[in-house]
Amino acid sequence: MEYKIALLRGDGIGPEIVDSAVRVLEKIGERYGHSFRFTPYLIGGCAIDATGKPLPEETVEGCLASDSVLLGAVGGPKWDPQPGHLRPEKALLGIRSALGLFTNLRPAKLYPALRDASPLRADIVEKGFDLMIVRELTGGIYFGERGKREGKYGEEAYDTEAYSRMEIERIGRVAFETARKRNKRLISIDKANVLETSRLWREIMHAMSKEYPDVEYADLLVDNAAMQLVKNPAQFDVVVTSNMFGDILSDEASQITGSIGMLASASLGDTKRGMYEPIHGSAPDIAGKNVANPIATILSAAMMLRYSFDLAEEADCIEQAVDRVLEKGFRTADLLGGREGTPLSCTEMTDRILAEI
Repeated sequence: MEYKIALLRGDGIGPEIVDSAVRVLEKIGERYGHSFRFTPYLIGGCAIDATGKPLPEETVEGCLASDSVLLGAVGGPKWDPQPGHLRPEKALLGIRSALGLFTNLRPAKLYPALRDASPLRADIVEKGFDLMIVRELTGGIYFGERGKREGKYGEEAYDTEAYSRMEIERIGRVAFETARKRNKRLISIDKANVLETSRLWREIMHAMSKEYPDVEYADLLVDNAAMQLVKNPAQFDVVVTSNMFGDILSDEASQITGSIGMLASASLGDTKRGMYEPIHGSAPDIAGKNVANPIATILSAAMMLRYSFDLAEEADCIEQAVDRVLEKGFRTADLLGGREGTPLSCTEMTDRILAEI
């Protein structure tokens, strides 16, 4: 079967890591008899340079016509002087909205071979951890009414947090269904002691939990959740939370795994088409040096196979290949973290993973 994949290489290290993922997908296609047709489109800073827009219409149309989307990264200091509506990062909000991607899945797994790279104490990471953060992606304060006005103390700025029942119910259902496919434990994170939106969030999640009696459900305030993630991350299985809280907590979770270069993500909507990307940024300081860690993007490609194409065996193959490479001691520079060893380049790490497939 042929799958059409839109490639959004983007800026910085984006082209390098996306090309690594493409090589892995091509190898999977050869082994399992699939055909992947890749079509590149512009997004972010490179799109601004070429078209004057961070998200050209051609890119949106191409993504909508594809079976799924693989994104590298956008942004860099070159485009920092741009006004807000023309910044590269604006393209991310735009493409998520255009594709109707309201769910962000961010797994955070501590690989046994990388325990020494985690900043947490050895006794905390001894048994490892494997959690999934389900983040609402198209609502909340990032999409609410905003502006500037004259306030009590003079000029002030405001951003509005708002969530509808529909938005909470649909992300809640994704979270409960995700928990059913894992260890059947779900924690909903909010700030219900202060925020009205969180009180509605908690009310709806409690009601939905009755539909899933097989899933162990609990609530947790966001400040406590931030502490618990570093105190005992193994207690978490699936976490569901709002856009802003999810943005912050998923980055915290990424750091306790040892390297942000290891973490993939999937953005999904009502259809099988999704957008898959590493959670790290464009790293302009190392762009073009062939030293970036491609694993997060390669694992994002594995998530694409699993969630958009229902190719679970093929996804397992990639993930197991990454496991074996790490167990053999191969590391990119970010995974060494200053420790002794010879780091692999981006292409060398990709070659090692390909050899295990």
